[in-house]
Amino acid sequence: MQKPAITQQAIHELLANRWSGRAYDAGKAVSQEQVVSLLEAARWAPSCFGDQPWRYVFCNKADNMQAWQAAFDCLVPGNQGWAVNAPVLLLICADTLFGHNDKPNKWAAYDTGAATENLCLQATALGLMAHQMGGFDADKARTTFKVPERYQILAMVTVGYQAAIEGLSEEDKAREVAARSRKPLDELFFNGLWQGQ
Repeated sequence: MQKPAITQQAIHELLANRWSGRAYDAGKAVSQEQVVSLLEAARWAPSCFGDQPWRYVFCNKADNMQAWQAAFDCLVPGNQGWAVNAPVLLLICADTLFGHNDKPNKWAAYDTGAATENLCLQATALGLMAHQMGGFDADKARTTFKVPERYQILAMVTVGYQAAIEGLSEEDKAREVAARSRKPLDELFFNGLWQGQ
């Protein structure tokens, strides 16, 4: 299934074709080479002072089932219902301190978001699907994966190959086939002066 964005202005097909699906093919593994390609894409994101505050814990079911299960156990039940078939789970964290001076980095989450979007676009380029999630227990993830306190835990991401939607719950099927939508450009972007609420 393809769900390209219906845009007001033409955008690159890679951007238009990236979407957060839920139907993953449990029988199709993501290779180590593909995982490294995703991480390499994230690595080359821009960041304040070139600090690269992002830290990812990646768990590939194909070669570390124990870590994958630990990550899966951090998800809320609603996400577990469909993420169970995703072969790769990632925990996304940001260093709250700059590496060069140990002062607070208030752009760390922003920069880590950019790196994660790079990863998601690379997944699309590789014929994979990525879905970013906020529905997980961050405290449990911190304990499980021994993430130091200075790192902010931001999100989890599933990665894998798309499958038919028949394996999804009725609620998730409806979400999977629903039309993609975004607010109009003029509600989000303002020419020269803030115009929204």
